Amino acid sequence: MELNGKRVALGVTGGIAAYKAAELVRLLIKQGASVQVTMTEAATHFVTAVTFQALSGQRVFSDQWDPRVANNMAHIDLSRRADVLLIAPASADFIAKVAHGLADDLLSTLSLARDCPLLVAPAMNRQMWENPATQRNVATLRGDGVVILGPDCGEQACGESGAGRMLEAADIVDDLIAFFQPKPLIGKKLLLTAGPTFEAIDPVRGITNLSSGKMGFAVARAAREAGAEVTLVCGPVSQEVPRGIRRIDVTSALQMHAEVMKCAASQDIFVAVAAVADYRPKAAAPHKIKKDGGGAPAIELVINPDILAEVAALPAPPLCVGFAAESRNLADYAQKKRVAKKIPLIVGNLIDDGFGGDENTLVLYDQSGATPLPRGAKIELARALVGHIAKLLAAHR
Repeated sequence: MELNGKRVALGVTGGIAAYKAAELVRLLIKQGASVQVTMTEAATHFVTAVTFQALSGQRVFSDQWDPRVANNMAHIDLSRRADVLLIAPASADFIAKVAHGLADDLLSTLSLARDCPLLVAPAMNRQMWENPATQRNVATLRGDGVVILGPDCGEQACGESGAGRMLEAADIVDDLIAFFQPKPLIGKKLLLTAGPTFEAIDPVRGITNLSSGKMGFAVARAAREAGAEVTLVCGPVSQEVPRGIRRIDVTSALQMHAEVMKCAASQDIFVAVAAVADYRPKAAAPHKIKKDGGGAPAIELVINPDILAEVAALPAPPLCVGFAAESRNLADYAQKKRVAKKIPLIVGNLIDDGFGGDENTLVLYDQSGATPLPRGAKIELARALVGHIAKLLAAHR
């Protein structure tokens, strides 16, 4: 429940995407938020107030002169009770109103009189979105400190395809969660690796490991939430990358090494989360190796590049962070690895504590000693790690 205790004032304007707002309310409630819905008159032609009242458990407002508000100032009271005002969907007409300070109904008046941040999720036809007037209005909102969520690209209700679709409800919830996170890495570039590598023996067999990539993807999400520009180089995993993160897919350790070394020198931070294979076959067989009765084949192994050590040895390296997943002697092995690679921070965990799962137990090892993090969800641990990295970066620079 990552929005536990947060009070969301949700504004719904007219457009077919209003149906997504119902799912949005459900997901916000599921994340622990309380939701107070305000609708424009146009929105009521697409979804009823009864729907939002049933989902939110709170009465819905649409009339600027609603007598249910004791002082008849709903436009004041509703924002004073909220941590954020979220407009989803936000039509082109409503965006124009807010950009120009118009206030001719309850929601536009609420937007003007608000005492909390404003987030806007546009939803309109692609031509309306691309229209210079709309783009000027959006630029004005951004200049005024309004956060614009999306829009997405894809098929639209009108039958056309392009930019202008409202983000899916789950994406908006993720963006809202990110909005409330601290932003210590704004303006910073962060590169990280995640997942396993696969070292081919023949076209169908290889050397790999059980890394799921979940911890690396959690760190990527937490870094993006903290304001960083994130590039994720990942081995073969089934995880879905968070929006706003550049993803580079690789298979082998050599491929991961090549992609990391292309851009490492331009980064502020490098986090090596991937479980990179230490060895690879010297030569992969061109065809599937067959059993011929002669016994098991001999496979000659060679050492893979040490990606983290090479990045740390650059003339002007980024702040380097390593991971050490061990089956025993965690403190001893982790600190030795940190010193050997000449990096300021290494994150240790025992594989029995979270390898492949959704939770983990981590210990942060730096020159000051060990900082254990309590067991928790990987995203919670990733946020704590990113906070620690931000402090090291501030001291490092």
